[in-house]
Amino acid sequence: MTADATRTGNEPGISADEPSTASERDTSATTAGPAEPTSVARDGAFWAWTAIGLLIVVGLAALTRYLEQNVPAWAEGTAVEDIGAAIEYPVYAILLGLLGNVAVTLLGWRDRIAAAFRTEFFIKTGLVLLGASINLAVIASAAGPAIAQAILLISGVFLFTWWLAGRFGLDDKLRALLASAVSICGVSAAIAAAGAVRARREQLAYTASLVIVFALPSIFILPWLADVFGLSDAVAGAWIGGNIDTTAAVTAAGALAGEEALQIASIVKVTQNALMGVVAVALTAYFTLRVERRPGAARPGLAELWTRFPKFVLGFIAASVIATWYLDAAGADGKATIAIVNDLRVWFLILAFVSIGLEVRVASLREAGWRPVAVFASATVFNLALALALASVLFRDFSG
Repeated sequence: MTADATRTGNEPGISADEPSTASERDTSATTAGPAEPTSVARDGAFWAWTAIGLLIVVGLAALTRYLEQNVPAWAEGTAVEDIGAAIEYPVYAILLGLLGNVAVTLLGWRDRIAAAFRTEFFIKTGLVLLGASINLAVIASAAGPAIAQAILLISGVFLFTWWLAGRFGLDDKLRALLASAVSICGVSAAIAAAGAVRARREQLAYTASLVIVFALPSIFILPWLADVFGLSDAVAGAWIGGNIDTTAAVTAAGALAGEEALQIASIVKVTQNALMGVVAVALTAYFTLRVERRPGAARPGLAELWTRFPKFVLGFIAASVIATWYLDAAGADGKATIAIVNDLRVWFLILAFVSIGLEVRVASLREAGWRPVAVFASATVFNLALALALASVLFRDFSG
């Protein structure tokens, strides 16, 4: 029994298995796993094992939060102080999830507790709450250069990555995840893309791992290169914000580069995050109209696009609008409320990453091979070059 086999709804989302034929792809558009009689799937043993699974997921999430909050203090004053401070919760969550995966597999529990791995629910809830951190007023204050860089950079890097991944023969769904992750905002963008194109969980786990592996050294390398190149604080901040693929890592790198660089980096990254919904809409339309449309089939209408569109993106946008209005109305007092929402968002994303680790099939990751790594690395280099060129032009005379 798989996690998807226990779901009761047919909402489009992240698929557990990749169909191998056009016929299977049509069938899987509304069901993510084999049908199972309700009397079997919902008996007392099912709920007991699901409860055990939830305890494991929540326990690993709590351990993740504990490590995230305490490792920097433990590493302080040691040779690994900078590394300890830079490691983010996705690293701990995925690693602990993978360790838990090994344990429950050896115990023979994996399939029995799989219904507790509510990856899709955790991801969608976390991304809706992520919208509360997008203050549209802040973006508008730096509308000119920040929005121009975000649009040009996302478009250029996405198209380059998509093209290169195609040249390497990667699956279209993995192409979409890699292109979204490297061009927009790392794991969050990959999650949104996964929902739009119905990617496999293994593909999402692979992409998330690449984001983390490349983001960690960037925290230290980019501020150092900015100093070597003699970049101004504004240009350095725009370069950092346009390259590093997680918001927390951008904050860490920006802080190393200086206060003004940190402010610009944060604005640029938030602006790119805000465009995540636009990319989700575009991917939904492209995969519905081109990639998964059978030759000779009628052109899908708006109803089909609406059915396919990941609805949580609307929640993300609504949360951004509501948070912007609330901060304007509540003033300084509103920041404490938004901080609570952000903390809740972290919890849901931790639960999602733990579930991804628990669900991963190692054979599927091994099957992907070295090609996605080569694509991601090449796209990262292209992103570095294009972002530096754009930042040097758009933020050359910037004064905040």
